[in-house]
Amino acid sequence: MSEESSSISVKYFVSRFLILLAVSLTVGLGGFFSHALESHQAVACAVFIGLIMGTLFFWKFRLALAFLGLAVLIFTGSLDIPHFVQSSSLEVILFLVGMMVIVGALRDLGFFTWIVQLIVEMPNLSGMKFITVTSVASALLACAVDEVTSIIFISTLIFQVCDRLKLNPTPYILIAVLATNIGSSGTMMGNPVGIYIGTKGGLTFGDFMLWSFPIMLVSLFAVIALLLFIFRKDLKKFDESLQNRLAQGLSLAPRVKVPYKPGLILLVCTVCAIASHHPTEELLGLPKNTVLIVAPLVCSGIVMIIKQNRARYYIEREVDWWTLIFFMLLFAVAGTLEYTEVDKVMASGFSKICGTSPYELVPFIFFTSAVGSAFVDNVIFVAAFCPVIEQLSLSVKDFPLWWALLFGACFGGNITMIGSTANIVALGMLEKRPSASHVTFMKWLAVGLPATLLSGVIVVGTLLLLEPSMADRPADLNFAKVEKSTGREFCNKLATFEVAGVRAYDENSASVPDQSLITGSAIEGGADLMFGDKPHTLATAYGKNEGEAIAVALPEGFELTDSPLTLTGTMYTVPETEAKYPVLLVVKEAKAPKTK
Repeated sequence: MSEESSSISVKYFVSRFLILLAVSLTVGLGGFFSHALESHQAVACAVFIGLIMGTLFFWKFRLALAFLGLAVLIFTGSLDIPHFVQSSSLEVILFLVGMMVIVGALRDLGFFTWIVQLIVEMPNLSGMKFITVTSVASALLACAVDEVTSIIFISTLIFQVCDRLKLNPTPYILIAVLATNIGSSGTMMGNPVGIYIGTKGGLTFGDFMLWSFPIMLVSLFAVIALLLFIFRKDLKKFDESLQNRLAQGLSLAPRVKVPYKPGLILLVCTVCAIASHHPTEELLGLPKNTVLIVAPLVCSGIVMIIKQNRARYYIEREVDWWTLIFFMLLFAVAGTLEYTEVDKVMASGFSKICGTSPYELVPFIFFTSAVGSAFVDNVIFVAAFCPVIEQLSLSVKDFPLWWALLFGACFGGNITMIGSTANIVALGMLEKRPSASHVTFMKWLAVGLPATLLSGVIVVGTLLLLEPSMADRPADLNFAKVEKSTGREFCNKLATFEVAGVRAYDENSASVPDQSLITGSAIEGGADLMFGDKPHTLATAYGKNEGEAIAVALPEGFELTDSPLTLTGTMYTVPETEAKYPVLLVVKEAKAPKTK
């Protein structure tokens, strides 16, 4: 029997590995022979797809597959060691290490036990009140620490209450874990993808609190209302069992005095340190998000000094080194897509499918990342999408795109039972409970899919509604990025552009169509153009290399110069022109370039 089982295991492994190999080779060779990809790009895509398939088929071997994939990239010259170090996002890894140590200390200090105690001791408890408070607490805990820690403690609470009321805990666990996944999108601390998106997109803690957190709350309460309706019969049983127990003079849980203050102080100090990172960085003149990365390390360092007898335990047991090393290698493999410029190919493809309108890009990014995250670790999809959004941000407003990616990756985990680590942890705990009913794939899907669709509609609708009020951060453009061959299209895109000088308009070097993009009036060299009710003069900005020239509209009083300048303004694509650089930059400001 043992030999037969071993034989089946080998057959399973070989068959899945052959599928993985076939898919990877098909992607790589197909892209190369169709001339869509160069050789290094084909290798990068093949390895990345192989890693995705590997995590799907061989979850326990994902780290080994990441090692092998990295080796293939380096041996084929698709990635070198300096770029491996650069793209492995060590700053994200350090942030997660610090937060894991802090979570371990909070567990030691009884903070989570105190939260559980507060919920159990609520007055006038009912099924609806219990699951609503539990779900909100689970979501907010996910925001403050992480989704796995949150669901472990909330699940423990649910099992304790359901055991005393002799109820099936499955519906309550499902509601709590869906709320946890939604809550993990509220801050950059709730999910590894949050801090990764924050660092890659240059987003601050304040940005998350201003845009992500409120949208998360609206989605959370909408989904809770939906789930309360779906499980209304179970909530009725909860009320009946609770009344019977209270009639017998019994409580839901014994009262335990928990010394919660040290844990609460630690959490508040950590959150405040992270929340104040942006003004601190401006005050000290530090690069963006420097204090954000260091804050958890400072707090965890102080914790290890105070609790020196537990310091080694925190580092060795509380820090999930297996997962962190996998993340680091995954980021490096995904960084190869940027290093080999596959991200430009993908961004161009997205633009052809969706154009450059947020009304098409936001839904596309949200639902693509949600569906992908339903079956594969969401970090993988975010790592692949971030370079693409960085390319798209050169020509479109990037804020809505980053939020669409964040919410899609987090909310997509609710679709299937393998969609997030919190799901897997909760189901593992549920399987050990004799009173729990078995959760099948379809049973989860019947709850998770409508919850995701509802929250997705809310997110996409809200992002599109708020898009006009989101800031358009200037894209750092140059002649290579606006060349016609890139296929990029600009429409009122805020940008900075370094030029070697600005001269009188020369139609032979910077071609402009007969009709103005905005005013509709004829354009001629030296003619006045009206932008924002202010007259502008058409001129030519040229680069250091021969043939580099773009049309610029200069504000009144601007003096032509042969000195280097950094121009800031709005960029437009000039249609129907054969110029190599078919753009028009409406200049708002000009400064001497910063010395590097």
